[in-house]
Amino acid sequence: MLFDKYQTMTFTRRERILYVTFNRPEKLNAVDELMHEELAQVFTDCSRDSLSDLVVLTGAGRAFCAGGDIQWMQDAIDVPSRFEKTAREAKQIVSSLLDCEKPVIAKVNGHATGLGATLALFCDVIFACSKARIGDPHVSVGLVAGDGGAVIWPQLIGYARAKEYLLTGDLLTAEKAAAIGLINHSLPAEELDRAVDAFADRLNTGAIKAIRWTKMATNIGLKQLAHSAMDACLAYEALSNVTRDHQEAINAFREKRAAVFTGE
Repeated sequence: MLFDKYQTMTFTRRERILYVTFNRPEKLNAVDELMHEELAQVFTDCSRDSLSDLVVLTGAGRAFCAGGDIQWMQDAIDVPSRFEKTAREAKQIVSSLLDCEKPVIAKVNGHATGLGATLALFCDVIFACSKARIGDPHVSVGLVAGDGGAVIWPQLIGYARAKEYLLTGDLLTAEKAAAIGLINHSLPAEELDRAVDAFADRLNTGAIKAIRWTKMATNIGLKQLAHSAMDACLAYEALSNVTRDHQEAINAFREKRAAVFTGE
């Protein structure tokens, strides 16, 4: 019953494992307003679900999640006050994912960019298809990486490497991401499902309460950091939302050309 209301995600079960699948494959699972609303609630519902002990997060089709939907970005430019709701939900997404007692495994079946990368990287263990590319190209569309990327990337790969990727928006191959510690495992596509299921089964046959609470203990420092930083990160992103460079990036995307930034 907890999951009947969702329109942008599907839910399946295998024993006591809950599979949550982003379900906008025709848009590469890009996040629009409705999906963002649902993301702000789904991890709370996963935590409350009495029929599961573990969550696997993945995407339908060719991508894990391609970040923000372009039309949704344009809507926020046209009516800047709408970003207030987006910012509130963004904090809820990060906090509810960190607060979910159940281990959350990211199965990155394809590209994970922008918010898609943030969602994957805040999961507890991250498996990715070797063909996937992972990155946070907020700056490429004239936005600050304010949805949690500026929080999680430095914790995984250090500040110097994190700033290299966040300031350029460059994408990494899954193999490179695994090599530098951004994710746990990069695997051929044909091995991904089996590896994730085997790891999920290993956890679910363990002392699940001890595993859950170890996750929560490990997340204490990360939760404190996210709580202290997210307001400022989102405020900076709100400032960048009304810049000319951001509108230029949206225009360039629609016109299938390179953006010409002016620093305004």
